[in-house]
Amino acid sequence: MAIEFSITRRVEFSETDLAGIMHFTNFYRWMEICEHEFLRSVGLSVDMEDENGRFGWPRVKTSCRFKRPLRFEEEVEVKLIITEIRDKSISYAFQFWKDESGKRVKAAVGEVVAACVSFDQASGSMAPIMIPEVVLEKINVQS
Repeated sequence: MAIEFSITRRVEFSETDLAGIMHFTNFYRWMEICEHEFLRSVGLSVDMEDENGRFGWPRVKTSCRFKRPLRFEEEVEVKLIITEIRDKSISYAFQFWKDESGKRVKAAVGEVVAACVSFDQASGSMAPIMIPEVVLEKINVQS
C-alpha cells in the first residue's frame, strides 16, 4: 500500500521557542494538519456523518522522533504515508523534509494511529466501529 500525500509549510515565528527552533508540539499539529488536508483532498473529513450517525478519528497512538531543528522561515515538506489500514484504524507515517546546505534532509519522523469511532451526541461517548465503506473507497482511489 503506497498511499502518499504531502504539504509544504513555512515555520512561523509563533511556532518557535526562545532559541528560534520550532517547538516540539507543533510537529504533532503539522502531522494533524497534513492528515486533515489529505482527507479533504479525497472528499473526506475527520468529523463525518453517514446513515449510522456521526463518526471520527481520535488518536490512539502518536510519536515523533526529532532529527534536525526546524527554524523560523524554513520551508518544510510534510509527507504522509498510510502504512496500514485495519478494520477499525488507520496508521500514518510522517516525514518532515527540509533543505540544509543545499541538500534535502529529513528533520523528523512521526507516527499516528487513528481509530474510527462513532460519537453518541447525547452521552458524549465514543465506541470503535468498522471503517465505513465510503472512507475505504475514497482512500483506495488514491492507491
